[in-house]
Amino acid sequence: IMWLLIFRPQARKQKQHQAMVSSVQTGDHVLTIGGMYGTVKGLKKDDKVIVLEISKDCKVELLKSSIASNLTAEERNQAAKKK
Repeated sequence: IMWLLIFRPQARKQKQHQAMVSSVQTGDHVLTIGGMYGTVKGLKKDDKVIVLEISKDCKVELLKSSIASNLTAEERNQAAKKK
């Protein structure tokens, strides 16, 4: 019973996150676990590291696993309004 209530939903959620992270491509707008919005400008080291542009001429390298979500066009517009 515990497996059905706790472990199975967590495993499903983890698989969904892994699928989302593996589908990230250059040009995607993402939100990191740390709360930074940015645009993916490139991939490095066997696609495990991304180059994220967080503002004009400001790029950082992050592990791909630090992406919390891939933003849709609507979510990008809401994030831009908050700035």
